Amino acid sequence: MTVIVVPYSEEWPRQYEAVADGLRRILSQVPVVSIQHVGSTSVPGLAAKPVLDIDVIVQREHVPAAIRALSTGGYTHLGDLGLCDREAFHAEQGDPARNVYLCVEGTLNVRNHLAVRSVLRAHPDLREAYSAVKRELAEDPDMTIDRYVAGKSEILQIVLDHSELTTEEKLAVLHVNVNNVLGS
Repeated sequence: MTVIVVPYSEEWPRQYEAVADGLRRILSQVPVVSIQHVGSTSVPGLAAKPVLDIDVIVQREHVPAAIRALSTGGYTHLGDLGLCDREAFHAEQGDPARNVYLCVEGTLNVRNHLAVRSVLRAHPDLREAYSAVKRELAEDPDMTIDRYVAGKSEILQIVLDHSELTTEEKLAVLHVNVNNVLGS
């Protein structure tokens, strides 16, 4: 399967807002800490796969209710895909294409996503370097998503060096990425 990376689109923030509004309605009976647009489509100017990444953040005790609400609301629960405290969902109606993750508040998965977004928004040089790596990887017609995620690991570690994550946390993120766990 080919990995497609496209230039940043001004439509992505609007698409996120529309999806987030729908998620708020679906989750109206669940205490949600926040709904965050994360991943490359959340960073103005960053080349990205044209798929929104959205973290729905809840306290641990609300995970089962949130899973039920999302499942009832048209999202297919895919399980944790190998990442503790993060449940993945597929949108039955995929326009716009999106990955929705139900995340436990304060976990490394959430802090990693927010740290990468924050650093890339604040550092144009890192944003450009990250875009270049992503475009180069996507040029390989035989690129798989697992190889793509692993191939971004070195630049992501440089990005995370500008974050507040500890050395141990950055190594944990690296371990997940190079071991080909999807959704990073």
